[in-house]
Parts: sequence; structure tokens; C-alpha cells
Amino acid sequence: MLEKFQEEIAGELKEILTFWLENAPDKTHGGFIGKMDSQGYVYPEAEKGGVLNARILWTFSAALRHYQQPGNEPETGFTGQLRAGTERAFDYFRKHFLDHEKGGVFWSVNADGSPGSTRKQIYALAFAVYALSEYSMATENQDALDMAVSLYRDMEKYSFDSESGGYWEAFSRDWELLEDLRLSEKDRNDPKTMNTHLHIIEAYVNLFRIWQDRELEKKIRDLLTVFEEKIIDRDSFHLKLFFDRNWQSQSRAISFGHDIEASWLLYESAEVLDDKKQTEKWKTIALEIAEAATEGLNKDGSLNHEYDPSTGHWDTHREWWVPAEAMVGYLNAYELHPDEKYLEYIRSQWTFIQSHLKDSINGEWIWGVYPPDETMGFGYRVMDTEDKIGFWKCPYHNGRACVEILKRIDRINNEIYQP
Repeated sequence: MLEKFQEEIAGELKEILTFWLENAPDKTHGGFIGKMDSQGYVYPEAEKGGVLNARILWTFSAALRHYQQPGNEPETGFTGQLRAGTERAFDYFRKHFLDHEKGGVFWSVNADGSPGSTRKQIYALAFAVYALSEYSMATENQDALDMAVSLYRDMEKYSFDSESGGYWEAFSRDWELLEDLRLSEKDRNDPKTMNTHLHIIEAYVNLFRIWQDRELEKKIRDLLTVFEEKIIDRDSFHLKLFFDRNWQSQSRAISFGHDIEASWLLYESAEVLDDKKQTEKWKTIALEIAEAATEGLNKDGSLNHEYDPSTGHWDTHREWWVPAEAMVGYLNAYELHPDEKYLEYIRSQWTFIQSHLKDSINGEWIWGVYPPDETMGFGYRVMDTEDKIGFWKCPYHNGRACVEILKRIDRINNEIYQP
């Protein structure tokens, strides 16, 4: 399976990148467009999200770093196009999203690049650190590394909770803690969330790969402790999602996509520390979380979105990012414990993506589909009111899945075939 899968994923990565390189650049205002709907219509005056632009920068940089490895180079022209897109992403993010006066990054800018929402969402700062550190690794750009370190220090100065641990969610431009802390209207308004902490540790780990600062290492260890003691439900191994300031859980909802994403990101966080005790502990935890996520699997191979045990409600629509993370999470599980069932989970996710989420006409993946409704005679229905490019729709999850899968299959092959 892995050889054919590797070939298909290599092609998928190039298709995803090609879509974004050809369709996302804003040829009027610079940078990248803020919104394209599911029909391909571009909204030229849409605001541009800091998370979207950081994720574009990360994805292009990670792909460039992948293609720079011996044996991975595509045709010369494509590499040049990707490099130009990566530079475009870095230049625009540096000029327009970094708050050069007060630190941090803007949540959004207007279509012309002027500041839009100037709130300091720590989630967005984390993605900026993630992206700038990746760009620095891909290009050896010291300025980008300095920017990433500066943002890390902003996060530690303003957001770290020295009393109970963890990080506060959102601030004004002047770093005053906001009353409305939410990432989006669908979220609870709580001072600490799993989602933000998962992406903080993801960012810190990436920064540590290129800047092995001892205090940063301690912060990664502390975040792993927060996950182990506060966020992971040790009875079910699902992740708790929302918390008060003292880490009391405020919701029983389960997010299967975040579960499987965390299973590999947290193991990777332990692995980067080069600490055998930590690695062995998180190997066990990663496998437990991956197993817990299987509770959301459907007969069609897809993974449900969420489940709330307090109400018994299943949110069964399928979003593009969930199977992308599931493929990586179950490949990580297979590396840690080579059980063939994990390959079957990966195969079923990839089949579902190809059948229902890939846009074979216009390129890239759609946002998602609603499940079949047998009583009404409906099959899968496209979530056609959601973006193709937008504040949250980006190349990060599926692009990263491709890069991770290719890297991991190479590693598996080397372990199997090297004498």
C-alpha cells in the first residue's frame, strides 16, 4: 500500500500547491486574496486573515524545504514558482501583519494591507512563530528567525499565566486582556482552550528545531505537562476543549479531528526534546489518543466532526482538515506500533477524500460535505456556503499532511530496507 500511496500523495502535494500558487495571489493589492467562495468567485475587498497568511507561509516554506531534500525535487520551473510564492508570503506577512509598534501580529488586515482587526489572538501569534521558523529553516533567513523569537517573547511576556500555567487567549493591541476571547463565533468564550495550547506547543517545537534555547525547551516540557495533567481526559484519552482560568473543564464536547491531530503533534513535541523517558511516555499516550479518536469513525471510512456526551448530539458533517490530520495521526501510530489496522484507517480516509472532498474540476479540496440522509434520499451534499479560500480555509492541513506522509513513508522504508 505505502509505495502507491506515496506516489499519489506526492502528486496531491503538487496539485494543492499549484492551486494556491495560481489562484491565491492578490494581483491588485499584493499578498494573497482574503476570500474565494465555493464557486470560485473572488471577493477582492475581503479582509485578509493573519492565520490564513501565516498558514500559507508555513505551507509554502515546508514544501520548499521538502523539495530541497535530495531526490524530492520536482521539475525546475515548479520549484522556482514555489520559491517565488514563498518569498511573496514572507514579504507580505512581515510588512503587513507584524505590529512593528506594539509587538505581536494583527488578527486581520484590510484588502489594501492596512490594519483591520488589531486584536492580539495568541492562536495567531503561535501560527506566526510556526511559519517564520519554518521559513527560516527553508531559506536560512536570520531576520525571519529573529521575528519568530520576538513573537515567542511577546507570548511569554503577555500571555503566560504564571499562577496556574498555560496561556491566556486574546488581548487588545495594547496587550490588555479582552472580554471576548473567542477565535470565532462558534466557540465558547473561555480564558483557556485546548486548541490554542495545541498550536502554541506546535509552534514552540518548530522554533526549537532551529533555536535550541534552554528556556524554550522548558516551556515545551511545561506545555506537555499541561496536556498530560489538564487537557487529556485520562479516563477516555479524548482532549478536553475549554477551561476556566484554573483549568476546570467547561465542556464535555469531543473533537475527533483535534484528538487525532494532537496524537502526533504531542508525540513530536516529546521527540524533539531528545529525552528517552519523555518519548516513551508520550508514545503510549499518543497511541491511546489515536485509539480514542477511532470512536468517531464511520462505515464509509470518514471521521465525524464532534460529539457532545452531555446532550448525545453527533456533529456528523465531514470537514476537509479532519481526514488530513487522521492520515498523519494513524501513520504516526503505525510507526509507533506497526498494526495493519492503522494502514486500513489511512486507506479509508484517503478514499473518502478522493471520493468526496477533492475538487476534481477546480482543484484543491472543498470545505466539506454533509452526510447522506437516507430518509430524504440525499447522498453527500457539498457545504457550498463555505469558503474555498478564506479566514480558515487554507493549504495548511492538507498540504502539511502530504509533507508529513512523504517524510514518514521515507523513514519507514529506510527502517525496513536499510541493512
